[in-house]
Amino acid sequence: MQTDNKLLEDLARVANGAMGAITGVRGEAEALVKARLERLLSDLDLVTRDEFEAVKAVAAKAREEQEALELRVAALEKASTTKPARKSQAKPTPSA
Repeated sequence: MQTDNKLLEDLARVANGAMGAITGVRGEAEALVKARLERLLSDLDLVTRDEFEAVKAVAAKAREEQEALELRVAALEKASTTKPARKSQAKPTPSA
């Protein structure tokens, strides 16, 4: 009976060792995949999230300024069409 227990203990130890090795291999595989993906992304010359957000904010501000200028131009055009045109007052020429 004692030999059965020793055999089971040995099998459990081997299984534990195998699980530890599999966990180690998994960690190495994940690290390798991550490194390759990072290299691939850097080769694609993509922007970071921070850079994207900064450019997005600049574009939004520029759009707001453009819309404000459009309203201002429309108001100026409206004002210029509603004012009567100035008539030049010609001075009478003295008759000699």
